[in-house]
Amino acid sequence: MRKNIHPEYVDTKVICACGNTFTVKSNKEEIHLEVCDKCHPFYVGGSNKSASKAGRIEKFNRKYGLNKKEA
Repeated sequence: MRKNIHPEYVDTKVICACGNTFTVKSNKEEIHLEVCDKCHPFYVGGSNKSASKAGRIEKFNRKYGLNKKEA
């Protein structure tokens, strides 16, 4: 390899839109992300999924006029 043509490899601070920060190695000083493993729906898990499911069930019941007493 030729000398003095490669970028500097430094510690990089990664900042997510949710406020999470962590450090990686890169050739940039700072990287800004929109989503990370702390806020992405795939990694967040079942807690948000079950809440949205309950919301869909309530919406269905309101749409068709169903009450818990009738079911």
